[in-house]
Amino acid sequence: MPWRPLPRIAFAVATYPFAASSPADLPLEIGDELYIIEQGGQDGSWFRGYLVAPPSLLAGLTSVKGQTLEARVFSGIFPRCCVEVREVLGDAGADGIAQGSQIIGDNPIPNLLNGDSLRRSGSSAHRSSVRRKISSSSVGLNGLAVNGDISRVPALTKRPARTSSRSSNHTNGQGLSRKLSHRSIASSQHRSSSRPFTPTSDGPRDPNARRPQAPVPMLKIGDETPTSTSEPLVDEVASCLREWHSKNLHELLLNRRYSVLEKVSDLVNRLGIARRQLLHNVLTAQELEVLREEIVWNLVDGNKMLSKEVIVRDPRQQGRLLTGEDSAIELTKLQSTMSLLDRPPVFHHDPITLYHLMVDVKAFTNNGLIAPTLTIYLCSRSPGEPPKALTESFVIDLPTQEDFEQTASLGRFRTLFTDLTPNDVGDASRPGQDICIVIKVQASQPLQKPSIISPIKPKYIDENGSVSRPITSDQPSANPGKGGRQSLMWAQKLGSVRNRAPHETKILQRPPTADSSTSIANGYRPMTQDSSRTMTQQGTQHVKRNIGVGIASIKPIFGHGTAGGGHIAIWTPAEVCNESQSSMEDFDELVRDLMVSQSGAYVKSKAIDHIRLGFQSFASPDANDLILKTPTLLQNVLPTPKIDFPGAPTRARSDIYVTISEAFLPRQALLSHPQRGTVQISSSLELKNVQLTLEVRKKNGERIERCIFPGSNSVGQTAWRTSAIERGEGWNQMIKLAIPTADVPDAHLIMSVADAPGFPFALSWMPLWTDDAFIKNGTHAPLLYLYDKMTSSSDNGKGAYLGFPWDSKGRYGDTKDETLTGPVATLKVQTELCSTHFSQDTILLGILRWRDQRGDQILDLLKRFAFVPEIEIVKLVSDVFDALFGILVENAGKDEFEDSIFNALVIVLGIVHDRRFNLGPFVDGYAATRFDHPFATPCLIRSYLRLLANPADPHKSRRVRATFKVGRQILKFIVCARRRQEIKEAGIGANTQSTFKRDLKAIFLAFQRLMKDATPILVGSKTLVVQHMHTWLPELKGMFSEEEILDIATKFLESCSEVQGKLTLYKLVLILNLTDKDLFSHRDIRHKVCSLTSTWIEPYWGFNSDSTQWREQVRLCCSIVSRQVHESPINGFGYFKKAIQSYRSLLVSTGMKGDTLSLLFPTTYPFPSKSLSQFAEFDEALTELAGLLATLSRTPLGNHVDKSKPECSDLLHDGLDVIMSVLSGAAFPKSWLSLYVFHHRSSLQMLETLSDFMISECIPSPDDADDFYTELWSKYFLTLLTLVRGDILALETFPEQKRRAVWKIAGDVREQGAVLLKRSWEAIGWEATFDEQTRYGLSRLGGFQVQYVPSLVAPILELCLSVHEGLRNVAVRILQAMIISEWTLSEDLSVIQAEIVDCLEMLFQSRNIGESLVQKMFVNELLDLFEPLARVPGDPMWQAIKEMIATIDELLELLAAVHSPDITEALRILNTLQLMNFLKDMQKVDIYIRYVHQLAEVQAKLNNKTEAGLALRLHADQYTWESTNVRPLTDPNYPEQSSFERKEQLCFEIINYLEEGEAWESALTTYRELADQYEHTHYDFAKLARTQRSMAKIYETIARGDWQLPRYFRVTYHGLGFPPSLRGKEFIYEGEPSERQSAFTDRMRQLHPSAHVVPKGEVEDLEGQYLQITPVSPYRDLEHPIYQQSKVAQPTRDFVTTSRPHRFAVTSKRHSPSSGVHNQWVEKTVYSTKESFPTILRRSEVLVVDVVPLSPLQTAVERTTRKTSEVSAIERRISNGDESMFPTLTDTIMSSVDPSSAASVARYRQLLPTASDGDDEDANESVLSPLQNALHIALLEHVSVIKHCLSQYVRPDHVHTRAFLTDNLNETFGPEMVILAPNSVPAAEPPSFLYSPPRSFAGLSTSTTPALTNGASSSPTQQPPDAQPTPLSNVSLNFLKTSPQGVVKANGSASGPSAPSDDGSSSVNLSQGRNNSTHNSATADTTAPHGGSEGSERPTTAHSGKSGRLKKRLSSLGIGRNASAREKPKVKVDGMGGVAEE
Repeated sequence: MPWRPLPRIAFAVATYPFAASSPADLPLEIGDELYIIEQGGQDGSWFRGYLVAPPSLLAGLTSVKGQTLEARVFSGIFPRCCVEVREVLGDAGADGIAQGSQIIGDNPIPNLLNGDSLRRSGSSAHRSSVRRKISSSSVGLNGLAVNGDISRVPALTKRPARTSSRSSNHTNGQGLSRKLSHRSIASSQHRSSSRPFTPTSDGPRDPNARRPQAPVPMLKIGDETPTSTSEPLVDEVASCLREWHSKNLHELLLNRRYSVLEKVSDLVNRLGIARRQLLHNVLTAQELEVLREEIVWNLVDGNKMLSKEVIVRDPRQQGRLLTGEDSAIELTKLQSTMSLLDRPPVFHHDPITLYHLMVDVKAFTNNGLIAPTLTIYLCSRSPGEPPKALTESFVIDLPTQEDFEQTASLGRFRTLFTDLTPNDVGDASRPGQDICIVIKVQASQPLQKPSIISPIKPKYIDENGSVSRPITSDQPSANPGKGGRQSLMWAQKLGSVRNRAPHETKILQRPPTADSSTSIANGYRPMTQDSSRTMTQQGTQHVKRNIGVGIASIKPIFGHGTAGGGHIAIWTPAEVCNESQSSMEDFDELVRDLMVSQSGAYVKSKAIDHIRLGFQSFASPDANDLILKTPTLLQNVLPTPKIDFPGAPTRARSDIYVTISEAFLPRQALLSHPQRGTVQISSSLELKNVQLTLEVRKKNGERIERCIFPGSNSVGQTAWRTSAIERGEGWNQMIKLAIPTADVPDAHLIMSVADAPGFPFALSWMPLWTDDAFIKNGTHAPLLYLYDKMTSSSDNGKGAYLGFPWDSKGRYGDTKDETLTGPVATLKVQTELCSTHFSQDTILLGILRWRDQRGDQILDLLKRFAFVPEIEIVKLVSDVFDALFGILVENAGKDEFEDSIFNALVIVLGIVHDRRFNLGPFVDGYAATRFDHPFATPCLIRSYLRLLANPADPHKSRRVRATFKVGRQILKFIVCARRRQEIKEAGIGANTQSTFKRDLKAIFLAFQRLMKDATPILVGSKTLVVQHMHTWLPELKGMFSEEEILDIATKFLESCSEVQGKLTLYKLVLILNLTDKDLFSHRDIRHKVCSLTSTWIEPYWGFNSDSTQWREQVRLCCSIVSRQVHESPINGFGYFKKAIQSYRSLLVSTGMKGDTLSLLFPTTYPFPSKSLSQFAEFDEALTELAGLLATLSRTPLGNHVDKSKPECSDLLHDGLDVIMSVLSGAAFPKSWLSLYVFHHRSSLQMLETLSDFMISECIPSPDDADDFYTELWSKYFLTLLTLVRGDILALETFPEQKRRAVWKIAGDVREQGAVLLKRSWEAIGWEATFDEQTRYGLSRLGGFQVQYVPSLVAPILELCLSVHEGLRNVAVRILQAMIISEWTLSEDLSVIQAEIVDCLEMLFQSRNIGESLVQKMFVNELLDLFEPLARVPGDPMWQAIKEMIATIDELLELLAAVHSPDITEALRILNTLQLMNFLKDMQKVDIYIRYVHQLAEVQAKLNNKTEAGLALRLHADQYTWESTNVRPLTDPNYPEQSSFERKEQLCFEIINYLEEGEAWESALTTYRELADQYEHTHYDFAKLARTQRSMAKIYETIARGDWQLPRYFRVTYHGLGFPPSLRGKEFIYEGEPSERQSAFTDRMRQLHPSAHVVPKGEVEDLEGQYLQITPVSPYRDLEHPIYQQSKVAQPTRDFVTTSRPHRFAVTSKRHSPSSGVHNQWVEKTVYSTKESFPTILRRSEVLVVDVVPLSPLQTAVERTTRKTSEVSAIERRISNGDESMFPTLTDTIMSSVDPSSAASVARYRQLLPTASDGDDEDANESVLSPLQNALHIALLEHVSVIKHCLSQYVRPDHVHTRAFLTDNLNETFGPEMVILAPNSVPAAEPPSFLYSPPRSFAGLSTSTTPALTNGASSSPTQQPPDAQPTPLSNVSLNFLKTSPQGVVKANGSASGPSAPSDDGSSSVNLSQGRNNSTHNSATADTTAPHGGSEGSERPTTAHSGKSGRLKKRLSSLGIGRNASAREKPKVKVDGMGGVAEE
């Protein structure tokens, strides 16, 4: 089938790759995005379309800074089977072009085209080599080449034909209407069918007609994938990453911001991984929640880093982007936190937050240890304190390396240390606190044999771990059934030993296996290896010993809340103190406290040098919930609890922790004995294997089975044995005792000490219950008794040791004196109770046993209750409550008891506020479930009332404040007791409800009296009441109705009406809490609360008062209203009014700036805040008010509007000001993108609300037109226009992520604004007549609309330039109405035209508009609207409109040319001048002046100082020299001053620029103008003197030659490619003084990149651009009078002949015949320019081209002068040190002095008349013509320069050269040499009239200076060594007083390269150096010394007889001497009448 266009553009995705086989094919890769426009091929199996590829980073090399790279678009055909059609983009229009395409003229232009076409890598080599190209059968876009890659879309062209806007109904020029914002998803039928859409049929078409352009896709808002609903972050991340790639990545690379690039790369990787996790959907709900929040904040971090703009996405709503439909309050909160914070704020108000640490043993190294064991626990250490264990121990029996690797994944070697408090981990409150992890390593080692081995009797270990005597045949077993004294510790049952001992031995020898994992999986604790002695197969006995200790600080793990890990070194005691044994870098001093070293040194253990651990910290209030919620990470983990309670216990617990520290067994230790007192330890005991065995027994001797737990993962043991130590070492082992609660008071510890493998030698015991309470926590010292028959015996099971003292203290707590008794052996044992069943406080125990106490004892205990430790109360809080309420009810009616109990309850409840305990939930739970004291109600109320009776009593005030803090719990107990009392009363038929309410109300009445009391001491109590009242009222629910509670609250607030200071803020917090729905849930009550709230908060916001806390009050009021704003009915207008007034008040005050963020819409005071990483400038109160107004904009104002005119008008004015303030970014930064866009939408809604009111109330009838609110409507329109033309709504200029966000948040605000603008504009117009409707097409016209012409012309015109079609159409209609109104009133459109000109210029100046479609669209649309007028011949309005439109059109072109970003500065300057001329013609003086100064600034930045001064001259020409005042200027800034002062100031600026640019002539002209005004008009001689001095300095500079002559070039433009302003024209360009033609040509190529530089010759006007560039020189008129003067310095001559040049010459022909100089001639082409140089543009157009022939004499003068300059230039380079120029100088001089050389200028002497023969003085002499005189002077100057050059030949190797050249000089220039130095020239026929050189030649270099040098002296010339004095001549040749320096400058500057000659060539390369020396015209050998000063008389010279003839000869040459010179020696007058000081 033929190719046919599709009715709609289809969006497809490539599902299969496709390799191109022809140039028309489009290679595809999977995932490519395609837009299909045509279908064809056999059975429609091929598609044609565009492929949109990501932008190339290479495009960033040429992109504009900050511009988003555009996607690459390729075109071609591809198989239909390789793609899947996903969507269609809109319905086709009548022309077959899909809606959403951007239509420009007849061509739809895509918005996503780019000129990049890069090779795409594919799966095959062929694909990688194929470039994507446009199909040869497709038509290019906008006339682009169809066979090449699509290039960037060119500038938009004019629409060829004007069409009425009424004929088209496009919503938006960019296809961005809400209707087309979402793609139309193809239906399932379309997807399943073979043809989802059918191509349109091709109708008959002219084969010769041009094929229409193909449609292209619209501007994409963003992709929506199928997962966008369930996981919005999938699309958000993709959109964000695409934007970063296309906008920011290339800028980071080009700017070399590699650190930022690295961060972005890491961020992109994390976002990519997270996005894949969302797509795979394998995470738990909690993990998803954490992941979404992390993604959202990563997106925020990236946007902050790259664009500073933050888009709000809510993690709580699956990361969804918040839109305009969401709550403004929530959006404002999230926007502030995301914009200013790095992560979401976390406030640790909840004291129950606990930390948990998972520790996992990852690896270890075992180098030969037998059965190693790890004991891991956490300890805390504080400065100056010993370490303290925090947790139980986790014991691990390490298997072999292989078994460890296999079982490590089962979780056997990891634990979770739980319930660590912030104080434990060292939070901010305890910075010195540190938390460490401790690892103790133990292993089995052989027994250390004593020096004398005693026989060892074998022992066995039973199942309980007890050591028993072996049962042998010769030792009968004891009968346990009989009485008698036996050893209680080691007596065993016969059956157990006989039956189990052999098996147990085997079990104990069996190494641990992985079978323990089974018990873990089944919920049982794994078995740990018994610590008893074992025996190897060889019979060697082993014991457990401490190998080493490792320690590491883990505080950073909790600080960062992340995972970590590392290696922990194991340290062991060193035998010898030698620090070189090991490095101590990683050593922690805490090791010394955990393991004693006899030598004091430690080394790293070689057996197990390190252990690698993994850590993961958690924060959760409950460890069990944490394990359940984190099953993946914490599976099979065993918790290891903390030793102490982390807070208030929530579960029953009764654990006893015992730490066996050490045994005090010195060498002379004495064991206690009941009979012998003390017994010394046997000396045979070396104590190298000391072990302690411990059991728990009852008083009757019964052992408590399996109650000892060495670790959290250990099984219970009956008997437990420590590791083996040597004398002086310590065990430091902790165990936990889990004893049944009933057995604890009767339990004690029995311990025996033995030196393995021997029998015990000592025993000790310690009770657990003393003084009717559990033993005190702390360190104890039990005595060690000698182990013998007496101490180990028992009586009926009861051990005899129970009758012995157990500790070293006496009965009265005294300690034995070791100096008297000797060193008594003891143990060091620490105990700590962690139980909810037992207490260690006697006062608390007495209260708990109150029934056993007397009344006075109870009162005494209650008085001492305040001294009970809080932790003791917390552990038994339920029992404490039961006891207190029991006492209260038992003693009801007794005031002393009731008050004491009440105080005790307050003390207990006060613990609720202690952050260490979580007692609040427990108290609530107790009151709800366990509390059962119904008759406590009256007791509590009576006590409460007695306390409130006199709150000002100093003795009660503290108790009152403490009671108020726990008032909620007190009321809860009162109410709970009342509920149970009601149940009791129901059973007996009583009812005391009324009494209860009356009594309870009495309490609140007491509160009201308290608030009204003005006693200062009550301020604290008042504050507490107001702070806690909102917590008390909810407790009344159930007892009181909501109406009664509201009445109580209302009366209390009324009692607070006079509060001041901070109480006001707490009152507002109370009101805020009263609006909570949980307190008042009934609908009617809530309505009543809403109505009351407006009254309650009315005094605290609105217009500002003198309060210092006004800002805080307003913020709390915003929080209150934000809670009620969505409820109905509310006083919307009242809140709206107050919010606007508050905003206005805060706006004029100083804004809040700081480094902290107070979270918005706070609900508490003080406001929660967070510190910021950088300084922020925004006001939280203004931000909250803006958010509140945005929320109120959605609610109707209701019937509360006060329609009184003054107040209503003021409110509307204020409301519009607030909207303008928000839109301008005063409330919050504009970088808060989501909120800023949201407020544009909400502001439009607010304006809609205001417009409804204004249309109905603020538009009077035509009869009352004077009452029209002109200012109000003007402000309204300006606000609306500001909103709709906001840059934030220009979607077409945004990158993808921002465009997507703005569209989703606000939608098409511009379209809605256009509708509102149209409705409002029509509302203020009057009904148009039928003729007007027919003529103009407007239904409403004129009326009040005329009030806004021309004030609103500018903003309306700005809308006319919008790309949004709907907005532009409305704006054009309004502009039409304005034009009609203005014409109707004045029949003149100059006012509107002037406004349009001002507006367009300002828009182009302030915005980057550039040349685009919109420049012409609104012009054409405006003409279309006035098209009916064109049908009326000669309609004056139509003629005026056409003229205005033509002016606007011309201005648009000029502005676009000036502000185009793609032009060079030179072209911009040219365009600026054209625009300035236009503005000058339009009499836009202010704009014209602004452009003048901008032009001057640009020229100054380009270092074109002269041109900058000439630009400022344009401004100065606007003023006269009169004294009239002129108005001030703002841009540029000039104050109000007189016209003279303004022009004078500008002249100073001009002169400054001109002097910097060395434009001396222009500077002198300005100086002369100022001098004339100072001298003849204002008579300011002081300024005149300064002006003359400045001019004098310029003259001195000119005379010294300190300036350079610029070079000039002729440029001819050929070719049709140039615009008409350049085509076929010639220009003279000014170059730099040192600029060569090649450099200038390169500069012209940059100015015209497409132009070709062609050589000389005729160039036809062909297509393209061609330049011809030739150098030219300023044309020097040889007939100028200065050439006739002999005393003019060469710099002066050059300045006069080249300043302000406007004629330039180049030699076109030259004729030099061999017949002689009389027949030679030169033809020059002279170009006359329009302006004299210098010019602002550094160029001037050639107006006239003349061909000027030069006569032989003129040729001679010109060539001689040029040759002199060349020789002087070479000599100057040699003088500057360049001796390499000597050969060139020699050749050049030789060409002049060679008598036979045809190039010598000496031949030109033939052109001069010769003197007549004879000596008669009266003979007639021929008179020289001006040209002949000029030639004669030129020859003399040439000879003088050569003579001076010969003086450079001073080196020995130059002697012969100098002599040779001198001889030739004398021979060739004999006549000239005679004139210059007659005595030195050996001429054959010397002139008879010369006797000696004149005196003036001798002192030429020092005595005389040219007339324009202001007396500046010049340096003398170095004389050759052979110089001799010569006689003086009586002739003074004044014309030779010019230095060779001046001669050199005949054709250029002495201080730089000489300008080229008029033929464009130079025979030498001139030096750029500066030579300020003035050389003598005469050589050194003609110089004669002279005496006297400069002003003395010259000596008299002799005169010859022929003096008269000589005078005549000199007179004919014009070089005669004035006779007056003799008469006035001080002053001499030269030949041209000039006066110079001598």
